[in-house]
Amino acid sequence: MKIKTPYYILCLAVCAIVTLTTLVSCGIYKFNASSIDYTKTKTIQIADFPIRSSYVWGPMGPMFNNELKDKFANNTRLSQVRRNGDLKIEGEITQYQQRNKSVAADGYSAQTELSMTVNVRFTNNVNHSEDFEKSFTATTTYDSKQSLNAVQDELVTQMCKDICDQIFNATVANW
Repeated sequence: MKIKTPYYILCLAVCAIVTLTTLVSCGIYKFNASSIDYTKTKTIQIADFPIRSSYVWGPMGPMFNNELKDKFANNTRLSQVRRNGDLKIEGEITQYQQRNKSVAADGYSAQTELSMTVNVRFTNNVNHSEDFEKSFTATTTYDSKQSLNAVQDELVTQMCKDICDQIFNATVANW
């Protein structure tokens, strides 16, 4: 008996949807990738991270702080509190710098790398074995013909998002 290709593909798609729906509805897999036991962990305290780097771009602090709080608000059911959270995230932006990354044939810089490092102290008041202090870094590259002022907003936004993803994964996604 010959199997018709469109029918076979349709059957595979239906099986995949049924399997994924079963995994999600049984709580085996969650799309936000957090592994929080909401029966024990209900609140999170996220402190504002001050800028402690030698080079400072003013909007970077609020951009990072808002992105971090939004990441947890949008991807968990934790209530954000000002003190005594079940989970506590605090730290500081320790480094923000640029450096030449590559040189063109004429001997001048062709690309510049911008980097940002954030030191994080995570406290899990429900399970202190998960506590840590760790630095997270993001980098991005831009054409040296562009001024930093022209690209800084976009690049810092991307680095803040990248670091917040790293922090989320290290704290509640257990990656």
